[in-house]
Formats: sequence, structure tokens, C-alpha cells
Amino acid sequence: MNRMTNPGNIKSTILSALCLWLLLLTGCSKDDETETLPPEPPQQEQEEEPEAPQEPAPEDEEEPVVMREAHFTDTIVYDRSPLLTNFNFEYPSVDPYGKPVMLSGTITIGPLVKLGKLSTGIVLYNHYTVYHADQCPSRGKLDMPEYLQLLMPKNAFITVSADYYGFGVTEDKPQAYCIPSANARASVDALIAARKLMADAGYMWADRLFNIGYSQGGQTAIGVLKLVTEQYPDIHITSTIAGGGPYDIPETYHRMLESDYTDMPSTIISVLLAYNEFFRLGIKRSDMFKEPLLSHVDDWILSKQYKAEEIDNMVGTKAMSDFAAAPILNLESAVSKRLMEVLEKENLCKGWKPSEDSHVILIHNADDDTVPVENTDNLYFFLKDSGVSKAIRVKDHWGHIPGMDTHDSGAIVFIGVACLRVKSIIDLLEKIQEGIDTITDA
Repeated sequence: MNRMTNPGNIKSTILSALCLWLLLLTGCSKDDETETLPPEPPQQEQEEEPEAPQEPAPEDEEEPVVMREAHFTDTIVYDRSPLLTNFNFEYPSVDPYGKPVMLSGTITIGPLVKLGKLSTGIVLYNHYTVYHADQCPSRGKLDMPEYLQLLMPKNAFITVSADYYGFGVTEDKPQAYCIPSANARASVDALIAARKLMADAGYMWADRLFNIGYSQGGQTAIGVLKLVTEQYPDIHITSTIAGGGPYDIPETYHRMLESDYTDMPSTIISVLLAYNEFFRLGIKRSDMFKEPLLSHVDDWILSKQYKAEEIDNMVGTKAMSDFAAAPILNLESAVSKRLMEVLEKENLCKGWKPSEDSHVILIHNADDDTVPVENTDNLYFFLKDSGVSKAIRVKDHWGHIPGMDTHDSGAIVFIGVACLRVKSIIDLLEKIQEGIDTITDA
């Protein structure tokens, strides 16, 4: 594989084109149209009867979860991308505590796949930070399938996206924010379930799997690579493309404390809540947060009624010392030491052995004020030191697009570079296959 062209040279073209597309896509004011239709197998006239949705179990922690096989639930066709169809599904997995749970996700296909064309491959798209309940994939809130369709209309992808624990069918639970072991498990189990569901429905795809994500999704993508490497030798990932992720979350914590600044306070708040909850640290909220945030954690964050920018506006400051309590700000406190211990457990830059034939592309805005670029640097050197020769790092000072912070600006570049890399990999694989076919025919 050739290394990526210097992002500085392609920055202007990617930014100008993708900014226009982003504005066009996000500027649409129409509401999503939801239909409760079963997914149709390709070129199949008769529809199978959809399985009746399972009634949610009573909210009782002592009651065992009713586990079922993976099954389709409904179909979403939304106005913003009318060529794409989402097949929502539920599947068995485990929650962040390690207990059995039913999770939800969505499978997105374009018109060529729907007409029965052999799919170019599967994209496991790990979604980025969301807070509002309606932002999860099964509610039709995806962007990567749209960009793949836009940039590569002749290719036919099947995209699989997990809601993660805390969204979709588990939206009444707290989200496992930036806990890569939990979110990677949700994604891998979604992939396994989706492949069986789609095969049973008559769909076919080439043996290519692209593991993609940005921000929390980038962290999850590397978590998926780790999980597959350690536990699923039969799953072959063609390429992992991760951008702007907190792979070294203890390093991120240190940087935030040193700078006393973050573009997105909601991310720091959500990390503290999630790790305290799922690792059972028992830290009092008053030891984590100051007023007025302290009195509004439930309605601002845990209610899932607000998006990131709305939460950040309500917090009203980007200085950690303004909303974080003294024990969190002091690395020598007992609270911080407990927190750092569990953050280290989820550090993706140490403690595992990547497969040397892994193909990994890391993309990061060096000006990122939410997720420091040191995360990508640390992961890149860890992969190289582990013998991963196909690890590529793409970073530059991309600044910020007017009206967007540095982290979201990096996402625009990530989308362009990720799509270009997917296309170049597919083109290369197809040329190799053509060569093999020519030799075989001769």
C-alpha cells in the first residue's frame, strides 16, 4: 500500500467539497420518515412475515433479561438520503457489567445492494459521541453510509452500526461512554448478528470488512481491532480507519488537567459518569462536579434530552476547574487515583498484542482541543513497536472550519480521507484479483 498523500496538500479540496456536502446534508429540515416494514431480500417478490417486536421487560434489576436470537425489528427510509435503507435489528450481547443483554443496531444498504448486486463489502461503522436518545444509529442518524454513497456511488456497501449500551433498546440505561471494551463488544456482536441476518435474507457480499470510526467511534474501532485480534481469529478486518479517538484515555485526562481547557466539557463529564458507574468506583457526585452542574447531572446529561452543544452551553465554561470538583483536579487525591486505575485498564496503547498484518490508518487534527493529538501519536508508536508495519498516521494542523470546533473540523477531513482510503484499497484488491483471474484463465 502507498502511504497517504500529505493531508496538507489535499486539505483544500477535501475541506471545500466536504463542507458543501455537510451543509447540504445537515441543512435539510425534513423529519425522518419511519416505517415498520420488514427488510426485503434482494430480487424476491414474496416477503417473509416480520417477527413481532418483543415487549420490553419490566424495569427490575433482579429480573433476568429475556434473551432472544438476533432478529429484524423495523425498516427506516429517511428523507435526507432516500437512496439508503436502514434495517433495524436486535441481537444478544453482554452489558458493561458482563451480564447478558439484548442490544440494538442498524444495517444500511444502498440501491445496488437492494437490487441484488454483490456487495463491495461490509463497513462496521462505530458511531461517535452522542447524548440525545434520537441520535443513535437505529433512529436513522448516520453519516458514513451517506458519504460512502456520495463519494463512491458505483460501490455497494453494507454498513453495520451498533447503538452501544445506553441507546436504542437500552436507552433507559446510562451509556458506557468511552469505555472501549464495552462498546467494542457491542459492535462485534452486532457485526456477527448482522452477517447472519443478511445472509439468511439472501444478501451477498465480498469478503472485505472495513472497521471505521471517529472520536469515540475511533476509540471503539481500535477496541474492535483488539477484541477481534484476541478472541475472533475467523474475523478478518481488511482495514481499520480510526480518527480523533481517545485511545490513551489516561493521557487525555492528564492533558485536560494541564491545560484546564476542553472544547467539549460534555465529554469529560460523561467519561467521569460512565467510569464511576460501570467500574463501581463509588465516587460521590459532589467529589466530581461543582455547581451548577452538580445539581443538573440527571436532567442535562442522563436524561438524554440534549445534544453535545446544548449540554456544553448549559455547563457554560470550557475550563475544567470551573465545573470539576477539587478531588478530580488533584491527581494525588484518592478519587483521582481510583479513577486513573480504571482508565489505565481501558488504555488501548498498551497491554495487548496487535496482529502484525493489521492494516491501520490513524487520522487526527493536530489542533484538536477536545481529544489531544498525543492519543494518535501514542497509539501509532505502540502499533509500530508491536510490529504492525502497515500502520499509517495522517495528521496536520487543520485548524477549524468557521462555525465548528477543532474536533468537528477534524471529522470533516477524516470523512474525506477515510472514503478515499477505502476506495484505493478496493481498487487495489480488485486489480490483484483481476491478475489472479488472468493467470488462472491462462
